[in-house]
Amino acid sequence: MLGSFRSSSSHEVEDQDDPSPPNHHHHVQFHQIQHGSFTSPTLVHMRQLLITCAELISSSSNPSSAHQLITILMANSNPFGDSTQRLIHHFTKALSVRLNRSFSTTTRPNNSSFILTHYQNPTSSLNNTSHQVVESDNQALLQISYLSLNQVTPFIRFSHLTANQAILDAIGQDQETIHILDFNIMQGLQWPPFMQAIVERYPPPKLRIMGTGNDLDTLRRTGDRLTKFAHSLGLEFQFHPLHLQNEDDLLAVVSSAVALLLPGETLAVNCVHYLHRLLKNRDGLRLFLHRIKLINPRVVTMAEREANHNHPLFLQRFVEALDHYAAVFDSLEATLPSNSQERLNVEQVWFGREILDIVAEEGDHRRERHERFRSWQLMFRSCGFNNVPLSPFALSQAKLLLRLHYPSEGYQLHILDNSFFLGWQNQPLFSVSSWH
Repeated sequence: MLGSFRSSSSHEVEDQDDPSPPNHHHHVQFHQIQHGSFTSPTLVHMRQLLITCAELISSSSNPSSAHQLITILMANSNPFGDSTQRLIHHFTKALSVRLNRSFSTTTRPNNSSFILTHYQNPTSSLNNTSHQVVESDNQALLQISYLSLNQVTPFIRFSHLTANQAILDAIGQDQETIHILDFNIMQGLQWPPFMQAIVERYPPPKLRIMGTGNDLDTLRRTGDRLTKFAHSLGLEFQFHPLHLQNEDDLLAVVSSAVALLLPGETLAVNCVHYLHRLLKNRDGLRLFLHRIKLINPRVVTMAEREANHNHPLFLQRFVEALDHYAAVFDSLEATLPSNSQERLNVEQVWFGREILDIVAEEGDHRRERHERFRSWQLMFRSCGFNNVPLSPFALSQAKLLLRLHYPSEGYQLHILDNSFFLGWQNQPLFSVSSWH
């Protein structure tokens, strides 16, 4: 199914206007794997229809033809079908939302609420956006979806495990107190394995975590869970919630974090699947990174998507997202049965929300602004950071994770510029890197 979104097309967009630095020498090269579906005329045709529909919507030249293509695409999609049918379903819905917004003066619905509504009834009409969703229920569903994502794919665990090992390697064995500033800590899933690793040291160090998030209740619950877990290990632990209402408060939060630092503590800054949200203001992001550099952490860990979903041209962004999520959905199909509730949950809520954001949103409304490692590498270096090589032990751990928990041969692990890249078949999907 993945192959259906890799074949060349007369509608393919050339990346001539990409503002990101050229990366053809630095892009991870995954082995090309041939499947019969790569040359399937029907599947290639569906890809061309999606891109043609995106072209029509982008040009605003023929909304009637765009509506007709959406009708054809929806008839060939199925949220419960194979990976290609599911992918077509989500991209067609997102295109429909974009088309309707282009010719409507009504207030836009919140993307997360929209996804929640159609997750509850995924075959419902796109025009029915009047259903109001309580925000707390919306957040609860997103959290459940995130937990499912952590369980059924290696993406989150790979990022957490590799970042944890980078921190352990950087701080060494003789630190009395480790202080971690974790941006967008969410449920704190990254830290129980880290606690288990440091408690084996003698004497075990003290651990303090400052976790940021935009929901104070979630932060407090996360802190309570981590505190209980640390107590069960006999680990001395403190948690400090840092409420971040929006990215405009980021520098103030960094200042608050600095005020909480104590003499003799070893600081690590963790940015796992977070920094792409700051790319709508590159100057602000650079200022943030410069501020982090000034507080002199022992290590800064970063995990991001290996995709360019931040291109200013909608059509280029659309094609990039189509190929990225084709690989993601293909990996889900290869590792989970079609009737898996966890798979449906992840596709409908987590990835569906991302696809809707990338395809249907513009300007400040768009949050999922992923860029490739090459762009991040230049950004970090321009702010005074150097890339720290990830250790051979970190590599062996990542390989063990894939072999034991996600034994499909489709997952591939590569090393480039001292960083790790996790991909599916011939498509790199995630990168993890360490900086000082």
